[in-house]
Amino acid sequence: MTPIAPAPHQAIAGLYPQAVSSVDFATIAELVRMRSGIVIGLDKAYLVESRLQNVVRTNRLSGLAELSAKLRSHPTELLIRDVVEAMTTNETLFFRDTRPFEHLRTTALPAMHAARSHKRPLRIWSAASSSGQEAYSIAVTVMESGLDQHPLQILGTDISTEQLGRARLGFYSNFEVQRGLSASVLGKHFQKAHGGWQIRDTVRRMVEFRQWNLMDDLYPLGTFDLIFCRNVLIYFDVHTKRRVLNAIWSRLVPGGWLYLGGAETTLGISNKFVPCPGTHQVYTSVKE
Repeated sequence: MTPIAPAPHQAIAGLYPQAVSSVDFATIAELVRMRSGIVIGLDKAYLVESRLQNVVRTNRLSGLAELSAKLRSHPTELLIRDVVEAMTTNETLFFRDTRPFEHLRTTALPAMHAARSHKRPLRIWSAASSSGQEAYSIAVTVMESGLDQHPLQILGTDISTEQLGRARLGFYSNFEVQRGLSASVLGKHFQKAHGGWQIRDTVRRMVEFRQWNLMDDLYPLGTFDLIFCRNVLIYFDVHTKRRVLNAIWSRLVPGGWLYLGGAETTLGISNKFVPCPGTHQVYTSVKE
């Protein structure tokens, strides 16, 4: 592996036991890219320093240099998983950017229910569900639309087993429920519990959570009518974006809907999607 020139040290003096060297940074960055598709630039060296300190302590290592050396010489799957999960961004909130959920409620759900065969359930995939807020927001949107009586499956996947554990629990702090939830939705679909809020079983039962890596084969997940893959592609290089988009396309039914983040697009990357009129975040799949 070719060492990368060291980045300026951005850690606060005394906060970390040592700065990450160029060789150690290259080792960790390449591992994360290979396993998750996430590209870590030199300007994010401070994140490597801060986020991996807990991995260093848990594995009783002397520092980032020993962690890096272990990753090069005798890495275990558990250690690799811990490193990748530590470097994964888990920022999320309920109904993040309300426009996709409004489109889901007013356009996509009615159209899909009208067009699909009633012999199979409507299937929706939250492809980077983190601690569950997006998947549960989808479930609440379906319930509020009155279409939850139809056969429906919502799948939430994430690379982080820790975050998936939180998602399955469905318990959120006062701060978390204040981010994106109206008082009416909170009162209707959550209940106060243990100093926070527990999502009601009527919503939780609508969602299944599974650990899955977007770099892995998506075929076992089956096909979907709608896929949310938001604020994920921004962390990938162009080659990985194309690979992921093409894999997602293979999991969408013809004419299925894809929701991306506000700073993401399929244009110039994949010709398997066309943007929906009036929005730059929603795309439909095209036949090959």
